[in-house]
Amino acid sequence: MNSLPNMRLTTQRQIILEELARVTSHPTANEVYDMVRKRLPRIGLGTVYRNLELMAEGGIILKLEVGGTQKRFDSTTTPHYHIRCIGCGKVDDIDVPVQTEINVKANAATNYTVLSHHIEFSGICQECQKREAN
Repeated sequence: MNSLPNMRLTTQRQIILEELARVTSHPTANEVYDMVRKRLPRIGLGTVYRNLELMAEGGIILKLEVGGTQKRFDSTTTPHYHIRCIGCGKVDDIDVPVQTEINVKANAATNYTVLSHHIEFSGICQECQKREAN
């Protein structure tokens, strides 16, 4: 995990990071709040939201934002792709090499300076496949 020199790692932030690192489900802020509240019963939802946003802005965690869906958070900040279930909305990492050459091609096709790209795959998770089969 990255750290910002000017961002103090408070107890609340540390627990949020620990809980986020324990799961691979890319939880929403509400789900992170439910997880953290088990260890910090008095923490407020606003505090969790604010800390998630600050840590995402600082590069400590990754904020996944895809049109029309709730923001999700990921403790893995190295470049990687995700797959989202179109049935239930579940998000997982997908082990596909990051395509760095696409940045070069995009850079040549625009007057922007391309810094990065985002690719998200969509499909149907095993649980939804089982439900559809029944």
